Order: sequence, then structure tokens, then C-alpha cells
Amino acid sequence: MKLERKSLGPLGTNCYLIYNETDALIIDPGGDAKEVIDFFKDKAYKPRAILLTHAHFDHIGAVDELRKRYQIDVYLHENESDWLLEPKKNGSILFTSTPITTRMAEHELNEGKMQIGSFTFDVLHTPGHSPGSVCFVFRDAGIIIGGDLLFNQGVGRTDLPGGDTKQLMESIRTKLYTLTDDMIVYPGHGPSTIIGEEKRVNPFVKG
Repeated sequence: MKLERKSLGPLGTNCYLIYNETDALIIDPGGDAKEVIDFFKDKAYKPRAILLTHAHFDHIGAVDELRKRYQIDVYLHENESDWLLEPKKNGSILFTSTPITTRMAEHELNEGKMQIGSFTFDVLHTPGHSPGSVCFVFRDAGIIIGGDLLFNQGVGRTDLPGGDTKQLMESIRTKLYTLTDDMIVYPGHGPSTIIGEEKRVNPFVKG
């Protein structure tokens, strides 16, 4: 399994492309769909789904274009099922001059093991930054796609609608910090980090 990171959309959100010899997953396509399309051009592996760590506007801007292009389904936690339709809930009406909406997700994400194509991974429900925030854990590869929960020496903001600081801290401590210290966290913004390092030096929540 391989990983490609693209900085996309108005806030430079990290979009992750997970792929192997045959299949690919698109995670959090925040905008600039052409960059994703160009990446997959003439490749043997094909996108099988779009996974969303949460439904804030900077993570969903290219969803509909890519969904239509590849005829694939979108997965999102049920707590934010209507956020794709609501500019006020997804934040676009608050931070941009253009409301951002997409069609609703075809599938709801639930905590537990999941398989799409040839990929098997765990879904962790990690509310705090938003009520439907999730992390995707690819245990065999030793990586976590963490959305806006935990950053390199930082944590996600909780001052947006649905944010909750106590929940966020609990999600980090009970969901991420219980994973092995060598797991690599790929966040929604900024550089990657390692669970053990964050437990040791993160100024907001140490292990």
C-alpha cells in the first residue's frame, strides 16, 4: 500500500490518495479536483471510494466532481449526514464568499472494521473537532488518516459548530493514544507526526 498527499482547496487541506496495484481510495478531497484526476491518469489502479474524515467545507470541495468522474460512492459518519447539503453546518457560509454543497453521502461510516476493494482498515469515531469526525487506521501499514483531530504538536480547533474540547481530548486519549507509539498520523493540515512523539511533547494533550 502506498500513500500520496495533495494540498488542495482554499485552506491547503491534505487530501490523501491510498493505492496499491489495483485499487485506490480518495480521502478528504478539499478542492482542485484536476490535481487528483491528473494523478490517476493512465494508472492501473482506479479509485473505489471517497472517504471523508468529516464534512467541513475545506475537506469536501471536490467531492461531487470526483464522484461523478469515477462513478464512486462517498462515505461519511451519520452525525454529519446533512452537512454536505448545509453551507452553514459545513462552514462554507462562514468562511468563504461561495457556499459549498455536495450531494449526500451514499454510505454512513460506523466505528469498526471496514473493507473497500482490496483495502481493510478500522474506522474510529473521534468527535471533538466536529460531531462526526473519524480516523481511518490502516494497521498493517502503520498509518492513521486523522483528519483535524491531532496535528504535529497541535490539536483541532473546537470553536466551530459542533466542536467540543472535552470530547476532542477524550478522543485523542482513548482512541489514538491507545494505538502503538510507532503509528504515523497523517493529519488534515500540516506535516505528519508519530503517536509516541505526540504523547511525549504535544503541549495540548500528552499521554
